[in-house]
Amino acid sequence: MGFYNKHLLPPLLNLAMKSPAMTRLRSRLIPLAEGRVLEVGMGSGLNLPFYDASVKVTGLDPSLELHRYAQRVASAQGLDIELLAQSGEAIPADDKSFDTVVMTWTLCSIPEPLLALAEIRRVLKPDGRLVFAEHGRSPETAVAKWQRRLEPWWMKIAGGCHLHRQMDHLYQAGGFRFEEIERGYIRGPKFATYTYRGLARIG
Repeated sequence: MGFYNKHLLPPLLNLAMKSPAMTRLRSRLIPLAEGRVLEVGMGSGLNLPFYDASVKVTGLDPSLELHRYAQRVASAQGLDIELLAQSGEAIPADDKSFDTVVMTWTLCSIPEPLLALAEIRRVLKPDGRLVFAEHGRSPETAVAKWQRRLEPWWMKIAGGCHLHRQMDHLYQAGGFRFEEIERGYIRGPKFATYTYRGLARIG
């Protein structure tokens, strides 16, 4: 891991992910999590203030630097969480062990998204739910072209984040069906803010 990814990227990501539009979506979606919760791509813990006090949260993220941010947030909220330094393609948990999986702006940066979704299906209970918010490919042709052009450069400065993944198709290809889904831009540059959000179950 280079100096940029280890020392500069974590605070930049923490700042970028605090946008008011993202925070509003978090405040709507995260309280829907129930029971034993796995958050894939916990990052700096920006979802933690919105969980109901009744849930037990396990956070998965490969970045130890971001774990430090998340632990501070958890301590400030009085939450007892488990943090695992692991990518979503290999989840260290038993089959059918979580009631809810949460993914917010995560699948864009996982190198093998279908493998991660297969792992999520494995650890999610049959009647469990996936709560998600992702940015991805815009339906506007001109914006999508810019997303393709910018993506190689963007991945280098944004921790492997893909701009052009069509998230609804990915979730369906990964074996999920949508219970609820909304699509649309949130505030910010169009190339990075077309957002898919909602609830899904194992299909």
